[in-house]
Amino acid sequence: MEGGNILEEVRLRFAPSPTGYLHIGGLRTALYNYLFAKHNNGKMILRIEDTDRTRFVEGAIENLIESLRWAGIKYDEGVFVEDGKIVQRGDHGPYIQSERLDIYKKYVDELIEKGDAYYCFCSKERLDKVREEQKIKGLIPKYDGFCRSLSLEEARERIANGEEYVVRLKLPPNRDIKFEDIIRGPITINTNDIDDQVLLKSDGYPTYHMAVVVDDHLMGITHIVRGEEWLPSTPKHVYLYEVLGWEKPIYVHLPTVLNKDRKKLSKRHGDVSVEDFRRKGYLPEGLINYLALVGWSPEDNEEIFTMEELIEKFSFDRVSKTGGIFDIEKLNWVNGHHIRRYDLDKLTNLCIPYLKEAGFVDDKFVEESFDWIKKMVETVQESLSNLSEIAEKVDIFFNNKVKPENEEALAMLKEEHVPSILKAFREELEQVEEIDEEFAKGIMRKIQKSTGVKGKKLFMPTRIALTGNSHGPELVSIIYLLGKENIISRLDYVEENYL
Repeated sequence: MEGGNILEEVRLRFAPSPTGYLHIGGLRTALYNYLFAKHNNGKMILRIEDTDRTRFVEGAIENLIESLRWAGIKYDEGVFVEDGKIVQRGDHGPYIQSERLDIYKKYVDELIEKGDAYYCFCSKERLDKVREEQKIKGLIPKYDGFCRSLSLEEARERIANGEEYVVRLKLPPNRDIKFEDIIRGPITINTNDIDDQVLLKSDGYPTYHMAVVVDDHLMGITHIVRGEEWLPSTPKHVYLYEVLGWEKPIYVHLPTVLNKDRKKLSKRHGDVSVEDFRRKGYLPEGLINYLALVGWSPEDNEEIFTMEELIEKFSFDRVSKTGGIFDIEKLNWVNGHHIRRYDLDKLTNLCIPYLKEAGFVDDKFVEESFDWIKKMVETVQESLSNLSEIAEKVDIFFNNKVKPENEEALAMLKEEHVPSILKAFREELEQVEEIDEEFAKGIMRKIQKSTGVKGKKLFMPTRIALTGNSHGPELVSIIYLLGKENIISRLDYVEENYL
């Protein structure tokens, strides 16, 4: 197994903060955790890291869980929503950090007693001033250790007098901290280049650095898979594991998801939340397949995968060190593949909300004409890259006022043989009560026979007369879906306005 010889069960976690929507980069982190856990018959945990109360957003936990459920990431333990309520399942709870404050306090107190942490009473003003002076001198801005030498007795006296404080990690001077990262290899950082990190804030909540180490240890996490922005903090975490007497896990820091300009994908550049892509009609299968490829490549250079195939093939040794480019055109290509092989009934049901939004159908129409809608969806299925495109693609079936799409199409309609084609079309329509698939398949052959017109000269003007477009779905499907009345209405309109 990657990253060492591990005998215990592989356990990974996705641990987001409930600060709003789930970012597309966050979903990729969750996905890589999930794929690796399942590839190794392990477990994945969802933990909620809500110790920064200033950034907490109401409803964010529920939104996050729903996004993971929609994406098909079926974690094993942690925080779930059942019957509209947040519940926790598993043997290592609570899985919400704000419910674990007593646990963190116990370990912070232990570090203070052992001399590996200390109370700090410095004000924000003093800290800002120190950092400003360090910047001017060209030094790395960090805490200057002003409170390191305070005795425990003096510190406790000041706390008893009501002074506000934080607790900091006491790093040893000039010591190399080393760890291995599966993607980046061996990493060494000297403690002289690192801050004495705050472990417990003045509000009694732990910082990320303290909570993440305690939680990952107590929850038995074997591999920490997270974004590369946490790489500079990892030496502090490694040192915390050491002073607490715990074995450190294996680290995997993922490259950032970038936009086409090679900058970090952010809201300023458009859609970045899972909800945005879901609303636009991307299939979970398509989005997950594409996200897996943003930074990872399989050995055989295949690109279209189911979740099961991703689980089978995924490994961290195929993840790039450099940021993965999020390319919407490539996403559309991948998603289009999944749309084309999707179950037609399911696809139709997914398309119906977009058809309703466009005003093409209502509940009554759906109930009475589901099979017709299904046939229409099947007709344009090949051309869809996401489901929100459905309204534009099927517009030709809902508007009997046909307008040629351009001058070229109009010129084709005005060719001298066109009236005879449309007349022959009408004559064939008069032979039937309604159009069935057999009639739709045979009508163009009959028109060809009666007019002597064939090929492009026959098919193009007919298509333009029925839809306004020179290209599009198969003519047989168009004729069947439009039906007799709509076709007559369109022929009337075209003859009155363009011939």
